[in-house]
Amino acid sequence: MNLVSLDLNLLVTLDALLDQRSVSRAAEQVGLSQPAVSAQLARLRRHFGDDLLARFGNQYRLTPLAIQLRGRVRTAITGVERVFAAEPDFDPALSEREFSLVMSDYGVAVVGADLAAALAREAPNTRLRFIANTPNLVDNAAQTLTGVDLLVMPHGFVDGLPHSDLYRDDWVCLVSADNTDIGELTVDQLRVMPWVVSYHGPTASTPAARQMRMLGIEPHVQVVTENFLTVPGLVAGTGRVALMQRRLVDRVPPGLVRALPCPFEVSPLVEAAWWHPMYEHDPEHVYLRDLLVPITGELTDTRLT
Repeated sequence: MNLVSLDLNLLVTLDALLDQRSVSRAAEQVGLSQPAVSAQLARLRRHFGDDLLARFGNQYRLTPLAIQLRGRVRTAITGVERVFAAEPDFDPALSEREFSLVMSDYGVAVVGADLAAALAREAPNTRLRFIANTPNLVDNAAQTLTGVDLLVMPHGFVDGLPHSDLYRDDWVCLVSADNTDIGELTVDQLRVMPWVVSYHGPTASTPAARQMRMLGIEPHVQVVTENFLTVPGLVAGTGRVALMQRRLVDRVPPGLVRALPCPFEVSPLVEAAWWHPMYEHDPEHVYLRDLLVPITGELTDTRLT
């Protein structure tokens, strides 16, 4: 494709249209008139050979192609912004950059507040964005990392990309605090109890759940959630069981659930920060990594290096 013939400003309009699903709201977002955005939408439709926005009743919905384009467009815009915002030297105190990290709510709960506090002290004009780590973003990690700074995930999901190990965590089994039928958990009980699981799919699962299945323990899944912080509430007051990270259990209000040792051998979780090789020597990126590693190192006496 000949980029010289393309108007890259159309990316900004396309991003707004896919986000707002409305010509008038998109026009307001990008600061253009409604007729100007309508004309750009017509150009985009001709380019893609697709309506992008299709009317259903009184509202517009994204076409299948438009849904496919949403993540790509945001990644492209972020990449362009980074190119033109690059500076030979990086001064945190003067920077107005946005740092973006793809991570689960577990990761945000464990390190988010400390990272935000450190940036507020050293780089007060920057912005910190946490993006939920959906299975699609993780499965396409290399592409994802062209548009964000870091992907914070445990080992076992990403290969072949540079990374820094951050901290270890242990897995425990969670039962309701008032579940008097459970004393010390057994493997046989895990086979018959109803489960709450975090992420459940061919490529979406926790490392501990994968190890459990490798041992022949196939859980009876009753509830699936893609937010670790919701697990305790889905276990409390029920006969359900779940696997959860100990650092997150420590943040649960007392009297809600009980944490019990796993009745099978499970390897510790090793959380790591992954990035794209093209940012290996980027001064802003190096600054973020150098800021994150000491913060996570303070979480445990067994700091990972």
